[in-house]
Formats: sequence, C-alpha cells, structure tokens
Amino acid sequence: MLGDKKKLSIVPVDIQVNSAGRLGLTLIETLVAIAIFAIGLEGFTLLFINAWRNNSYTLEMGQSSMAVSRGVNVITGYLRSVRQGDNGAYPVELADGNELSVYSDYDRDGITERLHIYKSSSDILMGVTNPTETMPKSYPDGDQEVLMIATRIVNLESEPLFYYYDKEYAGASSQLPLTAPVNVSRVRLIKIHLKINIDPNRAPDNIELRTFVEMRNLNDYDRIK
Repeated sequence: MLGDKKKLSIVPVDIQVNSAGRLGLTLIETLVAIAIFAIGLEGFTLLFINAWRNNSYTLEMGQSSMAVSRGVNVITGYLRSVRQGDNGAYPVELADGNELSVYSDYDRDGITERLHIYKSSSDILMGVTNPTETMPKSYPDGDQEVLMIATRIVNLESEPLFYYYDKEYAGASSQLPLTAPVNVSRVRLIKIHLKINIDPNRAPDNIELRTFVEMRNLNDYDRIK
C-alpha cells in the first residue's frame, strides 16, 4: 500500500583501530627521532666550527699581512730619505743585522734626527734623538723617544732584519750581502726581512715580507772624488 512505510534498520559496524594506527610515537620511535636529531645537530655544529675556523684563519692572515706591510713601509720611508746629520755625521751610523742607526728628517720639521731602529724581543722599535740647539750641533747619547714600529716579530737569530749591499749589487741572487762588521761607507742598499705571526701556537704560519730600500742620498757620495 502506498501508505505503508518501510522500516529502515541501521546495522551497527564494529570499527577497530589496531596498534599501528594509534596517534603518537612509541618509545623506540622517540629514541630513533632523538638520535637522528642529535646526529644532525652534531653535523651542523661541526660545520659551524669549521666555517668559524676558516673565517678566523682568513682574518688572522689579513691582520698579519697588514701588520708586516705597515712595519716595512714605515722603515722604508725613513731609510729612503737618509741624509747627513746636522753635526756633519755620515748618513749611516751603524749597520748591524738587527740594529740600524741613520740620520733622517723623519717628521719633516727641517731638523735631522738620529733614528735607531732595532729589534727588542718580538718588537721592532725606533729610537729618535734630536740634535742639540746650540752650536756646534751634537746628538746626545741614547734615545730621547722610543716608538713602536712592528710587533710579534718571529725572525730567528739566524734571520736578521737587515742585509746590506754596496753599489756593485746588481740584483743577482748569487751576490752576497756585506759581511759583518759592515763598513757603513759602502752601504747603498738595504734589504729588510720581516717575519710576523699573530699567534705562533695556531695557523696561519708566519707571514714574510722582503723588500729592498735604496738610500737615494748616498749615491751622491759615489760622485765625491
């Protein structure tokens, strides 16, 4: 009959979730995840340390290079302009492996100072002495003022700072420097050799710089007969 209504029956379905479908992690899975994270963290840490060391190496190399270059440039500038002392003394007073005394107007005040450049421990110092104001001019003994030129010098005892050559030097490696004690009247060219290391206990290795300085005014003495 059209008026009859069909009864719908709902059959209950038994839904079961097995252990593999549970939310969350088991203890073993947690330990594995921690282990993977620790390995990744260790790798990142090693990568960071390596990058930091490389950057530190580069920075230290730059610092060392700048330090040695600045020290050599300072010395070179003073030596190029050596001249006769205000007391009439020869431009070069002392020429030793780690000690050099010359006359030069280093501060450009028109007065010729005596410059005493020498190595003290791991430093290169320069003593400055002015002539007396009274006539006849003379230079007091000792250094009136001491300036720092370079530091952290690591030249060995067998590696002097200064090498001296006479007018016969033509640049050949076979030509040896003047032997000590050096006759200062023969000196025309000086080779400066500096080795610097910011921290000898770690890389980078020593930074070395060699340069030749021609003392221009000494060429005038070659023409004196």
